[in-house]
This record gives sequence, C-alpha cells and structure tokens, in this order.
Amino acid sequence: QVQLVESGGGLVQPGGSLKLSCAASGITFRLANMEWYRQAPGKQRELVASIRNTGSTNYADSVKGRFTISRDNAKNTMYLQMNSLKLEDTAVYYCFAKIIYSNYWGQGTQVTVSS
Repeated sequence: QVQLVESGGGLVQPGGSLKLSCAASGITFRLANMEWYRQAPGKQRELVASIRNTGSTNYADSVKGRFTISRDNAKNTMYLQMNSLKLEDTAVYYCFAKIIYSNYWGQGTQVTVSS
C-alpha cells in the first residue's frame, strides 16, 4: 500500500520559514519523480516545485529564490524549505509521486501565512 504523508505545515508570520516533509512508503522512492503542489481556497491546484529521480529541480516562478525542494532517498522523504513566506503562499500543500505509470497523492498539510 502506497502512502505519502506530509508534515510540517502550520501558522507562520509573513517573512517566516517552514519546512515541509513528505514521507513515502510502498514505492521505490529513489525511482520516483516527486512534486509539491498547493491549492489555495477558491483556486486551482498548482505545481510549486519538482525534483526528478536524477535530482534535477524546477520551481514555479512565484517561489523561485524562496523555496528549495530536496530529497533524501535513504529516508524515502522529500522536503520543501520555504523561506520569506508571503500571505499568498497560504494553501494546502500536497506531495505527489510519479513512478513508472502510477501517480500518488498525499493528504495535504495546511500552511497559513498571517500576521
């Protein structure tokens, strides 16, 4: 059974930082291409950052220079370090795994940026 479990969300002030984690089980993590998505209230889910099984990364323009995606294959875990958080970063953040022909979603973790 495949599970993706996000953690690390919470309430933070503008300019603050959070680090999200996505712990994977039931898949060969090192082969998976991993992504972080987010969905704000009333908006469509959007791709935030991706990290391929090769380690190459990509970011949405809105988070470039502020967010860093990484992975630890030994721990079957992906991370999203979020710095200089803005009000508009408020959303539910989802972990997504693509491996061979299968896709999997986590349950999401809430990030709220508010003063």
